Amino acid sequence: MTQLRQHTVGDVTLNFRIDGNGVEPLVCIHGVGSSLEAWGGVVAELKDRFTILTFDLRGHGRSTRIKGRYEIDDFVAETLTLAAHAGFETFHLAGFSLGGLIAQRLALTHQARLRKLVLLSTVAGRTSEERERVLTRLAALRIGNPGAHHDASLSRWLTEGFQERNPEIIERLRARDAENDPDCYASAYRVLAETDFGGFLDQIRCPTLIATGEEDAGSNPRMASYMHDRIPGSTLAILPGLRHSILIEAPATVARLMGDFLASEEVSHG
Repeated sequence: MTQLRQHTVGDVTLNFRIDGNGVEPLVCIHGVGSSLEAWGGVVAELKDRFTILTFDLRGHGRSTRIKGRYEIDDFVAETLTLAAHAGFETFHLAGFSLGGLIAQRLALTHQARLRKLVLLSTVAGRTSEERERVLTRLAALRIGNPGAHHDASLSRWLTEGFQERNPEIIERLRARDAENDPDCYASAYRVLAETDFGGFLDQIRCPTLIATGEEDAGSNPRMASYMHDRIPGSTLAILPGLRHSILIEAPATVARLMGDFLASEEVSHG
């Protein structure tokens, strides 16, 4: 079962879809400049076992391209409203990159809504050098254009081998980036660049899986280990030979990891 829908939350109309009809509800949140389609490969693998809600964040995809400053709690509130609209009283939550930051915030503020948490290629506990690097990218983005940002980012996102073998995927990503609204992109990127919940992670008490690519320069293995050390009872997976965009380059691997973790008998540490 697949349902394409829209739902209005305040002044934002969110584009979303529901796939599958499994007993367990799963909400998946994409990263900056992306869309619900980023989860397509993972959803295809998991939809027989879960009912999966994916959606376009505000300013992304087919959701309202609302201007101005975005706050992480805007994203959290919209995620929770959509989950309730889908009939998910409690749910598993997976977030990629910015989506992982939104997922951390949601786990810290609305833990009772969560069953299990999956944090993919996301950030916490940035060093001063790492903070400086991402803020430099944010500044360049504000004065440049998303196309140049995209070209500069490709080698951070995907291995050269994958790029060479999949020119049509690279072309699709470039076309998606060209369609992004520069102001909305920068507003979302600011949240990614300036948000860090490192000091609060020990308050997360739901079972948590943390995974990132071995060669991810931004959401690096050190940060993944940092999260693992602070979230009680969490599970850590470093994926060999992969960079940032693990949803694009290795959806079957990510789906297998998620499926095994979400199906396990692990319970809350609260």
